[in-house]
Formats: sequence, C-alpha cells, structure tokens
Amino acid sequence: MIFEHEIPAGSRFYFGATAKLKREIEKTASDLLEKEGFEEIATPLFSYHQHQSIRDSKELIRISDPANREVTLRADSTIDVVRLVTKRLGRSTGQKKWFYIQPVYRYPTKEINQIGAEYIDGTLTQALEVTMSLFDALETEQILQISNIQIPVLISMEFGIPLEWFASMQIEKLLGTGHRWLAELAKVQHLEQLESIMPEVPQILRPELQKMGDLVETCHIDQCALAPLYYAKMRYYDGLFFQCFRQNTLLASGGHFINEDITAAGFALYTDALIEVKTKGIIG
Repeated sequence: MIFEHEIPAGSRFYFGATAKLKREIEKTASDLLEKEGFEEIATPLFSYHQHQSIRDSKELIRISDPANREVTLRADSTIDVVRLVTKRLGRSTGQKKWFYIQPVYRYPTKEINQIGAEYIDGTLTQALEVTMSLFDALETEQILQISNIQIPVLISMEFGIPLEWFASMQIEKLLGTGHRWLAELAKVQHLEQLESIMPEVPQILRPELQKMGDLVETCHIDQCALAPLYYAKMRYYDGLFFQCFRQNTLLASGGHFINEDITAAGFALYTDALIEVKTKGIIG
C-alpha cells in the first residue's frame, strides 16, 4: 500500500528552512559563476547520449521517443552541455564557460541536485580554482582528493589486473597481486609519500604520478589528499580528476576530459550533500 504522502526512495523533498537553504546555495553559486564569466545553460531532461557519460548503463532510466528510439533521463550534465554548445549552438556563440543548476536522475528513483560548470578548452587547474572559490563563498570546509584515472588504466593494461578491482576498491585483491610497489601506492595520501615511492614504481607510471604531484603544488591547498589508485565511474575523464569531501560525504567532483574532438574541464557540486552537512551542524 502506498500512502498519499509517500515519495519514492532516493527522490528529494525540501520545505521551509531546507528549501530556503537550497535557494541560497544556488543563488550564491550562480552569482559567483556569473562573476567568473560563466553563462547559464539548462539542458533537456531527456537525452539520446547519456551512454557516453555513465560507465554503468544499468544506472540509466530508459524510455522511448515517438519514433521508438531509446531515450534516457538526464543522468549526467557534462556531455550534453558540451555537445549542445559545440554542435547545436556552434558558431552562434563564442562563449566557452557554462554553468548549470539542475538535477540528474539514476535508476531506479535516485535524484541528485547539482551545481556544475564546464570550461571548453579550459584546464583542470582553472576548474579547481573556481570550485575552491565556491566553497569559500559557501563557507564550507572540505578536503580535496586528487586522482589520475590513467594510473589504474595503465596498471590494468601492463600487468593484467582487472579494472573492476580498482572501480570497486577491492584493496585485498590488489595487495594479493604480489607487486610491492602496488601495495605502497595504495598507502599514498600525501605528496611526501608520493615522492618517496616514485623510484620504486614502474617507469610507465611515473609521468602520471608526477602530474598528481604537480597539481598539488600548483593549487596550494592545505587540506589535500592523494588517491592514485582510485578509478572514476565517469566515462569521459581522461586523466587527472578531483573530489571534495567533508568527513565521508562527497561534496564535489571534477576533472579534465575529451569528448570526440572537444577538450574541456569541469566540476559539479552536490547540492543535496551541501544541505545535509549544513543542516546536521557538521560545519557552519
């Protein structure tokens, strides 16, 4: 029996103080992003291209259009933003910096409110700087985690270790491979640890590990952790990417990516998580 007041598990419902907080977060973010030169975009709820974004297609909510072609609900905004700006708007705009404030949806009934931005031809350092400025404006402390998707990819290709072990963080299996350097990489959290282990890791991994170290030194952020073996679920990341946490709550993520012939960098703040940590008194 379904009661009249019930809502599906995973969906969002805000009222009173939390609805006001949500509006304030979105207003603060939109004001800052416009000041930084970003222009707002709202993409369609339905999409033909979400399979380009989500690694696990089981997370997509599928329906059909009038021509019986498969359509999915928006599960990620990044690829649609870049595709619509470059392919549909094309030469009608020279704007390269875009932001969105809209939810995404995952199977079966998961709703995720996001504040995101994409910078076409931008760098990860630029995207990270804007992300940190947003957290400052929102008076939200967080810990930055930097990873590089190429590291697990290269390890898988060169040493025959399944990528699934990295995706599901099966550390016990990784430690059981017998590669001492892999066990040491799993322990790396700080720049000093990364530098000390560098001579022990295979040569093919060193340039990608160095990129992580260079980003840490460039961003000058005090609370920064490294996770060289973390494997992102997004299909489009091609190298360095980051996540921001408050305790065990994921507040934001971003990275550099290539889609067809377009390069870009972007990020997303997770509005529901921000509301959660603020209303629970974790911060503020």
